[in-house]
Amino acid sequence: MERNARIAALMYGVVCYALFFATFLYLIAFVADVIVPKTIASGPTTDVGAAFLIDTLLVALFGLQHSVMARPRFKQWWTRFVPGPIERPTYVLASSAVLIALIAFWQPIDATIWHVENETLRGLVRVVYGLGVGTILYSTFLIDHFDLFGLRQVVLYFRKRSYTEKRFSTPSLYKLIRHPLYVGWITMFWAAPTMTAGHFLFALGMTAYILLAIPMEERDLESALGEPYRRWRERTPAFVPGIGGAAGSSAQPSTPATTR
Repeated sequence: MERNARIAALMYGVVCYALFFATFLYLIAFVADVIVPKTIASGPTTDVGAAFLIDTLLVALFGLQHSVMARPRFKQWWTRFVPGPIERPTYVLASSAVLIALIAFWQPIDATIWHVENETLRGLVRVVYGLGVGTILYSTFLIDHFDLFGLRQVVLYFRKRSYTEKRFSTPSLYKLIRHPLYVGWITMFWAAPTMTAGHFLFALGMTAYILLAIPMEERDLESALGEPYRRWRERTPAFVPGIGGAAGSSAQPSTPATTR
């Protein structure tokens, strides 16, 4: 019976991770407005007011799910019902479900905010977009990609080994800035050769969520990590190397899409 539970947890974690990664890949094409059938600028248009309301609610739902489920008090309550080894995969699954809903129900708003005509410049903007995506992925591996998305937890459980929290460290990009992951996301949101009003709303809403979520993370992280974290954030800029001291703000190597 116990072995069956371990196998089931492992399979559940793998499925949650696979669904997340497929959703993330679709999101890349969705925001870039390429390849996939439903993108941020494609689909039938509706009344602008209705589209604005629906899109705003979708972004708010994304932010609410991430913010609530990431808080330690919620996790303490949640793990009374969800076994510890599958708590993180369940969070990842919920995050994927919210992203899928956002993609499926997103309403395009066609008005153009800006449009880059020159093909060379359009290509450069696409390169910047790719750099943003690459920064996201690279940052997750710097802070243990598989722990972040729940695979490490279920693998350890399957192997009958206890889970331990990852040691606080500041590898590579985290020596330069506190939030390379967020920099990647923000770059991905805004690097568009053609920016429609709907895309602008998406980028603005997601960026606002990131900026509002950081103080909540800071409180949790300072409480959990203590003095080593506080010293690191005091000497490390948030987003741009060499710009902005850390007095009054803090963060650790931050988590995805999925902000956690």
